[in-house]
Amino acid sequence: NYDEIVVPTVDSIRLKHIMKTLLLQSKHVLVPGGTGTGKSIAIQRWLSKEAPDMVQSFTVNFSAQTHVNTLQDNIDSRLEKRRRGVFGPPNGKLLCIFVDDLNMPQKEFYGAQPPIELVRMWHDHGGWYDRKELVFKNVIDVAHVS
Repeated sequence: NYDEIVVPTVDSIRLKHIMKTLLLQSKHVLVPGGTGTGKSIAIQRWLSKEAPDMVQSFTVNFSAQTHVNTLQDNIDSRLEKRRRGVFGPPNGKLLCIFVDDLNMPQKEFYGAQPPIELVRMWHDHGGWYDRKELVFKNVIDVAHVS
């Protein structure tokens, strides 16, 4: 099928190499670039076909209707308890969360974008609060790509 053909370019090869190097060291990756340059295709292709077996991937497509509680529940459902207050993917695995269209969530009245705030809290503090038990959940062995 013609719609499945991807022609590698210098930029796409460079992107995959840098992304692979950073992700395998559990570093977060932010991929900037113009619309239609193949960022999402390159990331999804690497995660689904070329990533080592120790990498589990999970894709979230942000939209104007993305709700923070749904995002948190989706991520929490892929994590298991390691010890008290610490959660992560199964031992020996790295969960890679690919967030497509990071800038899409609708701003609320005061200008905040709660789904992005959850991601920021995870980056800044290493986790987020459990909404039911109101305790902080440390999230480990999870990397973020956007």
